[in-house]
Amino acid sequence: MTTKISYAIAFVLGMGMVFLGARFFFSPEVATAAFGIRFNANGDYSFHHIKGIRDIFSGILLCALVLMKERRALGVMLFVATIIPVSDMITVLSKSYTSVQQAAPHIVATLICSVVGILLLSAKPSIKEPSK
Repeated sequence: MTTKISYAIAFVLGMGMVFLGARFFFSPEVATAAFGIRFNANGDYSFHHIKGIRDIFSGILLCALVLMKERRALGVMLFVATIIPVSDMITVLSKSYTSVQQAAPHIVATLICSVVGILLLSAKPSIKEPSK
């Protein structure tokens, strides 16, 4: 049961990442503000496209691992990927104009990635009965 819930959370997380990545393409100023930093692109949204495509890729990969039921690979990816929201949180908190409120989404993402990753890695593999 825990594995099914972990798969569901990972899938929703993946879809959320696809949404966030797409937002960097279609509404870069809103995406940057929601991320928690200020960035004056002066009409050059190259950074936003780089960030967006990485989020889209990560989201699609999460969803693919869920759909293929690759429990261990998904667990490793989520646990190792914890470095991303931790780094994002540190970046946001290093700005003089931000507070914990702007870092909250990154803190939540860190908790989700680490907890779900550990749950998936510690889950016992399901053994299926041979078909007759």
